[in-house]
Amino acid sequence: MPGGIVYEAGNSKEYKTGSWRSSKPSVDKAKCIKCGQCAMYCPEGCIKITESGAEVDYDYCKGCLICMVQCPVKAIAEKEEC
Repeated sequence: MPGGIVYEAGNSKEYKTGSWRSSKPSVDKAKCIKCGQCAMYCPEGCIKITESGAEVDYDYCKGCLICMVQCPVKAIAEKEEC
Protein backbone atom coordinates (compact mmCIF):
# COMPACT_ATOMS: atom_id res chain seq x y z
CA MET A 1 0.00 0.00 0.00
CA PRO A 2 1.61 3.33 -1.06
CA GLY A 3 0.27 5.45 1.80
CA GLY A 4 -2.12 5.72 4.67
CA ILE A 5 -5.83 6.23 4.41
CA VAL A 6 -7.41 9.30 5.98
CA TYR A 7 -10.90 8.33 7.08
CA GLU A 8 -11.75 11.66 8.71
CA ALA A 9 -10.26 14.61 6.83
CA GLY A 10 -9.52 17.74 8.85
CA ASN A 11 -8.91 16.03 12.18
CA SER A 12 -5.21 16.90 12.62
CA LYS A 13 -5.99 19.28 15.50
CA GLU A 14 -7.13 16.24 17.50
CA TYR A 15 -3.57 14.87 17.59
CA LYS A 16 -0.82 16.80 19.35
CA THR A 17 2.29 15.90 17.35
CA GLY A 18 4.76 18.38 18.89
CA SER A 19 6.55 15.64 20.82
CA TRP A 20 8.03 14.37 17.53
CA ARG A 21 10.61 17.15 17.23
CA SER A 22 14.20 17.37 18.42
CA SER A 23 14.52 21.11 17.77
CA LYS A 24 12.00 23.92 17.52
CA PRO A 25 11.70 27.39 16.04
CA SER A 26 12.24 30.34 18.35
CA VAL A 27 10.86 33.69 17.19
CA ASP A 28 12.67 36.93 18.02
CA LYS A 29 9.68 39.28 18.25
CA ALA A 30 11.96 42.34 18.02
CA LYS A 31 13.10 41.25 14.52
CA CYS A 32 9.73 39.91 13.29
CA ILE A 33 8.14 42.17 10.65
CA LYS A 34 4.84 40.21 10.67
CA CYS A 35 5.07 39.43 6.95
CA GLY A 36 3.41 36.01 7.33
CA GLN A 37 5.93 34.05 5.24
CA CYS A 38 6.52 31.61 8.09
CA ALA A 39 2.80 30.97 8.52
CA MET A 40 2.27 30.58 4.77
CA TYR A 41 4.96 27.91 4.38
CA CYS A 42 4.33 26.01 7.64
CA PRO A 43 3.10 22.56 6.52
CA GLU A 44 1.30 22.02 9.83
CA GLY A 45 -0.44 25.40 9.97
CA CYS A 46 0.75 25.94 13.52
CA ILE A 47 2.04 29.51 13.14
CA LYS A 48 -0.18 32.55 13.42
CA ILE A 49 0.69 36.20 13.09
CA THR A 50 -0.38 38.43 15.99
CA GLU A 51 0.19 42.09 16.78
CA SER A 52 3.38 41.15 18.61
CA GLY A 53 4.70 38.90 15.81
CA ALA A 54 4.71 35.23 14.81
CA GLU A 55 3.44 32.75 17.40
CA VAL A 56 4.15 29.02 17.16
CA ASP A 57 1.73 26.45 18.57
CA TYR A 58 4.28 23.98 19.91
CA ASP A 59 1.60 21.35 20.51
CA TYR A 60 1.53 20.76 16.74
CA CYS A 61 4.95 21.99 15.52
CA LYS A 62 7.07 19.04 14.33
CA GLY A 63 10.29 21.08 14.15
CA CYS A 64 10.84 20.98 10.39
CA LEU A 65 12.15 24.59 10.54
CA ILE A 66 10.78 25.51 7.11
CA CYS A 67 9.59 28.70 8.82
CA MET A 68 13.19 29.56 9.75
CA VAL A 69 14.38 29.09 6.17
CA GLN A 70 11.54 31.20 4.74
CA CYS A 71 11.85 34.13 7.17
CA PRO A 72 13.24 37.06 5.13
CA VAL A 73 14.64 38.89 8.19
CA LYS A 74 16.02 35.82 10.02
CA ALA A 75 13.73 36.41 13.03
CA ILE A 76 13.38 32.65 13.59
CA ALA A 77 16.20 30.59 15.01
CA GLU A 78 16.61 26.91 15.76
CA LYS A 79 16.41 26.01 19.44
CA GLU A 80 17.20 22.57 20.80
CA GLU A 81 14.23 20.82 22.39
CA CYS A 82 14.82 20.27 26.10
